[in-house]
Amino acid sequence: MSASHTPGPNNSFLETKIPPPAVMASCALLAWLTHQLFPFALLTTSDQSWPLTNTLALLIFAIGLSTDLVSLKRFFSAKTTINPLKPQKASHLVTSGIYRFTRNPMYVGLMLWLVALAVYLNNPLCLIWPLVFSAYITRFQILPEEKFLKELFGEEYLAYLQSTPRWLFFK
Repeated sequence: MSASHTPGPNNSFLETKIPPPAVMASCALLAWLTHQLFPFALLTTSDQSWPLTNTLALLIFAIGLSTDLVSLKRFFSAKTTINPLKPQKASHLVTSGIYRFTRNPMYVGLMLWLVALAVYLNNPLCLIWPLVFSAYITRFQILPEEKFLKELFGEEYLAYLQSTPRWLFFK
């Protein structure tokens, strides 16, 4: 379900101007540095399950990439902006498809990329970075974006907030 709306508020509410993919890339770099500085491997390379971790990492990455691509397709189909730094250009509230399960599937996809990297690096310490990404994006992108979308789409967005979790399982 998509609803058309005329943009009104400006984006002065945004507390950061860092694009979420740049935040994810920074967390990926920090995960790699964590692995270099603290090379704590859960499994050794001689372990028989080593190919399993690479396969698991690839599977998680593919799920994250698919989530992002499906999300983008929904936005393109609705002819609304995908730029999280310019929410004033939003013309439709997208609530169908993958957006029935999470209000932020693009961010879920990016977080899954970081989980995949931690699995690939075989270093449980690197799992801190998907958590950092999620916390940062929630605080500096999602919460301000939600405030803006409440102003822009009103009751329709409030109903969506009540029915759909922010992250997959957490409202």
